[in-house]
Amino acid sequence: MPADRDTILVTGATGYIGGLLLQRLQTGEGHLRCLARRPHELASKLSGGTEVVAGDVLDPASLAVAMRGVQTGYYLVHSMNAAEDFQELDRRAASNFAEAARHAGVARIIYLGGLGSGDDLSEHLASRHEVGRILRSSGVATIELRASIVIGSGSASFEALRDLVDRLPAIPTPAWSKTAAQPIAVEDVIEYLVAAKAVEPKRSTVYEIGGSDRTSYVEVMREYARLRNLRRPMIRIPLISPRAARPFLAALTPRYAQVVGAMVGSMRNATIAHDTAARDAFAIEPRGLREAIERTLAAEDRTFAETHWSETITPPEESRVGGIRLRRRRVSSRAVPVNRRADGAFAFIERIGGSTGWYALNWFWRLRGLLDELRGGVGLRRGRRHPHRLRVGDAVDFWRVEQLEPGRRLLLAAEMKLPGRLWLQYEVQPKDQGSQIRQTTVFDPAGYVGLAYWYLLYPVHTTIFRAMLHGLRRATI
Repeated sequence: MPADRDTILVTGATGYIGGLLLQRLQTGEGHLRCLARRPHELASKLSGGTEVVAGDVLDPASLAVAMRGVQTGYYLVHSMNAAEDFQELDRRAASNFAEAARHAGVARIIYLGGLGSGDDLSEHLASRHEVGRILRSSGVATIELRASIVIGSGSASFEALRDLVDRLPAIPTPAWSKTAAQPIAVEDVIEYLVAAKAVEPKRSTVYEIGGSDRTSYVEVMREYARLRNLRRPMIRIPLISPRAARPFLAALTPRYAQVVGAMVGSMRNATIAHDTAARDAFAIEPRGLREAIERTLAAEDRTFAETHWSETITPPEESRVGGIRLRRRRVSSRAVPVNRRADGAFAFIERIGGSTGWYALNWFWRLRGLLDELRGGVGLRRGRRHPHRLRVGDAVDFWRVEQLEPGRRLLLAAEMKLPGRLWLQYEVQPKDQGSQIRQTTVFDPAGYVGLAYWYLLYPVHTTIFRAMLHGLRRATI
């Protein structure tokens, strides 16, 4: 293991913020090292000479090994999802990290905590502040960045809030949901974390960071609904307490039940950046709430548009009832082998629609087109520009070519009237004695109406798309 004084240690690299920071640091200079309980989970994220040390912040011996030669140590772990007392676990973990950093002669610790002030902090925020105090008491110069709600795809607090917007026809707004907050875009959080390693602090420093807008949890949900074109009236519920609301909200967002519990408890505390020291120390201009959410939605669209499902979908997942849930989107995929080379098989995909039809159940698509026209949609009237060739931007009946990789992949975006957005993707992969065609549908539901549409019609759509795929295979024979 190299004893390089420029070594940077990242803990929590398998988590949300840690994973994004890892991607960013790998494009820079210096030797990068990660501490992980399950190193194999990082295998697909590593590049260059990034080193992974198996260990745990609750295991002092493994920390001693990981700290050798480290100049900067990022502390990005928490125990909020643990079944045990998360406060005690966080206390022990921070104490172990602080002690190991002191013994190893680490120059600085960088820690991401939570905003909030006063004596009546929630358990979650009180624990975040306690971790910061423990790290600072190590004697190692500690830069503590305190943030409010992080806006980004994968941020548990943001995902929980938009789950509520997507699932409920109206948003209950008790008084404590209007507590002041200063949401910050995840890109800005990463910028602060990266910039912090260049700071040469003479002593430990706490920086309060936030976006350019001072708002509230309710306004985050309102802005998300506005950008998703969802009508969500806000209903005042003045008497309900955070404790009483917690089980209801956790049931609506089961994936983030622990986070929702902590978030609801913290809503009584304003999370505003009162100190302006961060503005002087960092040349960063944080984004506002609207831009942060817009960028999150755009990044998700870009990620899904560029996904090759042939490389990510495994056979057991193909048959999952209701499809695969990837954050708010729903994905259904299936594949068949064909006895043609990839380029030959793709030629049949490129002819889809127009006079060729959809290889099965063309009567259904004609009916669907008629219904779409009656609702003011484009229907099937547009056909195609060319019977055998496509290019990005072409209309294919009521679809639009969004991406095209000749001989390999075609991505169509639906332009019919739907309670959400729908994509249809075809991919061809070379296989022994031929190739494989994979057909994938991705649906981005518009709130609870879109979710109902997906699940109620899932058996019908599965039958139709499967018939289309098998008709396409027959056409290649």
